[in-house]
Amino acid sequence: MSRIAVVTGGTGGIGTATCQALCRQGRRVVATYHAGNHAGAAAWQQAMQAQSFEVAVYPVDISGFVSCQELIGRVTADIGAVDILVNNAGMTRDSTLKKMSVENWLAVINTDLNGVFNMTRQVFDGMLMRGWGRVVNISSVNGQKGQFGQANYSAAKAGVHGFTMAAAQEGARKGVTVNTISPGYIGTEMTLAVAEEVRQQIIAKIPVGHMGTPDDIARAVAFLCDDAAGFITGADFSINGGQHMG
Repeated sequence: MSRIAVVTGGTGGIGTATCQALCRQGRRVVATYHAGNHAGAAAWQQAMQAQSFEVAVYPVDISGFVSCQELIGRVTADIGAVDILVNNAGMTRDSTLKKMSVENWLAVINTDLNGVFNMTRQVFDGMLMRGWGRVVNISSVNGQKGQFGQANYSAAKAGVHGFTMAAAQEGARKGVTVNTISPGYIGTEMTLAVAEEVRQQIIAKIPVGHMGTPDDIARAVAFLCDDAAGFITGADFSINGGQHMG
């Protein structure tokens, strides 16, 4: 039986590539999308089907524990127990610290950090009981090095790897691995919409001379989710073209 994978934020740029990579790996894939974007999710699902990728779509608010609980309940009832979780969904609300509102601080922490707990908490116990599981948390280069105007985002993404290291120790003897991937600047639709001048300034700081692609991240996710990757846990994979070397 194919293992079941849930990818939060699965309809975005990195999420789409990740869903495709896991489909190619033979997984039964579920993509989540933010509740309220039903039309967009349906159109995305049709586009995936046109490329021969069968992906189920479910709405969720990852910042809400109960919403995540209800999601996993529906997925388990409809498809089966979740074996693989990719915590990919996230958001930004950038501003300098002196101007940052409490609302924008909490919005990012609740989504980018608390969302990882909210989702993982729903599936981790089942993975432990079954003796197999894969959790991959998508962090950011800015969680490693910090970034001007992103105190909320950098704090949340740094916290993601702290969560990874702790959860990895709890899962290690039960066949459950937990790892982090920290992407640098990736050529998603959002990034490519940035003004050309700004984009070239970003690229100038990347030693390999170009942005990454969503597939660069997706290939690493699939590698960590493979059945043969059981000796890798608690790690943080920097995929940033050499922009930051820890």
